[in-house]
Amino acid sequence: MSETAQVQPAKGAPGTKGLDTKGHGPEDLNPGRWKALIFIALAQLMVVLDATIVNIALPSAQTDLGISDGNRQWVVTAYALAFGGLLLFGGRIADLWGRKRAFTVGLVGFALASALGGAAQSGAMMFGARALQGVFGALLAPAALSLLAVTFTDAKERAKAFGIYGAIAGGGGAVGFILGGVLTEYMDWRWTFFVNIPFAIVAAAGAYFVIQEPAGGRNRNPLDIPGVLLSTLGLVSLVYGFTRAESDGWGDAVTVGLFVASAVLLLSFVLVEAKVKAPLLPLRVVTDRNRGGVYLSLGLAIIAMFGTFLFLTYYLQIIKGYSPVKTGFAFLPMVVGMITGSTQIGTRLMTRVAPRLLMGPGFLTAGVAMFLLTRLDLGTSYTSLILPAMLLLGLGMGTAFMPAMSMATQGVQPRDAGVASAMVNTSQQVGGAIGTALLNTIAASATTSYVKDHIASATTRPQQRLVQAQSMVHGYTSAIWFAVGILVLAATIAFTFVNAGRPSMGSTGEGADGSARDSAQDELPVPVIAH
Repeated sequence: MSETAQVQPAKGAPGTKGLDTKGHGPEDLNPGRWKALIFIALAQLMVVLDATIVNIALPSAQTDLGISDGNRQWVVTAYALAFGGLLLFGGRIADLWGRKRAFTVGLVGFALASALGGAAQSGAMMFGARALQGVFGALLAPAALSLLAVTFTDAKERAKAFGIYGAIAGGGGAVGFILGGVLTEYMDWRWTFFVNIPFAIVAAAGAYFVIQEPAGGRNRNPLDIPGVLLSTLGLVSLVYGFTRAESDGWGDAVTVGLFVASAVLLLSFVLVEAKVKAPLLPLRVVTDRNRGGVYLSLGLAIIAMFGTFLFLTYYLQIIKGYSPVKTGFAFLPMVVGMITGSTQIGTRLMTRVAPRLLMGPGFLTAGVAMFLLTRLDLGTSYTSLILPAMLLLGLGMGTAFMPAMSMATQGVQPRDAGVASAMVNTSQQVGGAIGTALLNTIAASATTSYVKDHIASATTRPQQRLVQAQSMVHGYTSAIWFAVGILVLAATIAFTFVNAGRPSMGSTGEGADGSARDSAQDELPVPVIAH
């Protein structure tokens, strides 16, 4: 049979009743899909909030639990290693168990780990709780995104759903600054953990009663154990390598060893996946030109975004003297821009223009915002410079994130939805680790250089303090210049690789341009061979 040959159902044949001109009948749509979106979005908000809310509470937690400065990083690192390292495995488990079950188990586990973190009496107990949060987060995050992908199959509804999801995924981190500041300043740092519990209970109850997973979408093949081990160890080595590079330097022997080990493990993973019968990550998921372009450009954008979040937080608190709560509220314009870009611009245009015409300009708009932030100095006005830059940053990222999130899972077969969703989260997690380490290193180097060049002329204590403050701002702006370049590169990749046309009205089994699924071979009749 040729690949272009199509088998059409006979007129009046079973299964054709009620079909519209696009091949979908009203009975194909989940009647509770919009209620399901509420609980999926709530779970995603909890995970995204947790990524930033704990950072605000960290100084207070460190003091209470007697955690040393050397070990303090493990509150963040334990979570990042478990989450980043297990994402592909979590996505595959969602495909195997069923996304609803994986979603519910992930929520319950995350809530229990959060309760353990809130009740921590020692540093070791805190580190263990954070690692457990990462484990269950790695199960929860890909299950949430893949549930969204298989629940919303109509192009217009998909655009709205991913617009909401994209706004939460992008803006939730900034909301975490506000909530973390309020809870830490007016209650207790432990509430930055306990706050996850009501989120998880409501989302799990809603998932149990409302979410309906389409039948026939599971991948029941046996687990690819070599793939699980190689991908987990490779990703853990990569994330930990960047974490160590930030604290111990890029030339540190352990750091270099981690990068070498990561390269060997991940290359071995690719070779294994190309040969095994039931791979953990089917290479068709990432070798598709559009999805590959999305994963790469999204990861680069996250590198720029995470680093800038960090520098703006430092600038507002250290240079401008903002409290944690005031700093959190200072990020609100970015959240407003993110919501506007995602739910208004992206949602309205996604079914009318090609995705690259939203992603490319979106990343460039964010790049313009970063360019404005390179003009920071000691006397910069929040209203005249930082506020418009925040709005532009949110607007650009929101416009780009929404089609990127949708494209990352569009066109995959239902049985691959979990691992495709995991790849989105992996690109974000690895991008965040790279961004924090790389841009921090650039900033630190620029700061040291500035002090060396100017400290000799500072003869009094006030002058020395002034040089110190100027050196920090110089470090921030030097790193932000790199972020501008990274966003231009992300836009270039989006324009070049993402060549799909505007989404059709088809299901997730179709490509973004209405083309067939990943592999034409998968769509052809397969003879059953007795074993």
